[in-house]
Amino acid sequence: MIYEVTPVPKPRQTRADVWKKRPCVVRYREFADRCRELGMMVQNGDRISFLIEMPRIWSAKKRAALDGQPHQQRPDLDNLLKALMDAVLPEDCSIWHLGHVTKRWGAVAAIIIVPAGP
Repeated sequence: MIYEVTPVPKPRQTRADVWKKRPCVVRYREFADRCRELGMMVQNGDRISFLIEMPRIWSAKKRAALDGQPHQQRPDLDNLLKALMDAVLPEDCSIWHLGHVTKRWGAVAAIIIVPAGP
């Protein structure tokens, strides 16, 4: 399933974030709400790909060259996965195995979840 939602890393939250409304926390909460709205689900064995949108200021040549290539910058893969798991699962302790989890450049931002086979 392809979900057109911009992946967001999980921020470190403090008690003050209840009233402080830091931009990173607001962005994460909007991401979590959107994931639940789309009905995203993660189960054992799923393969997950995070597509990070390429900057619009890049040339068409550079965009074509990097489309689908590994994204080796921030945000970190583990923080993206943590944000997704916390957003869509009430308790993510039930997940003990995932297939490949990747982070790549893409023309549009999205999260692709491929369910595990039988």
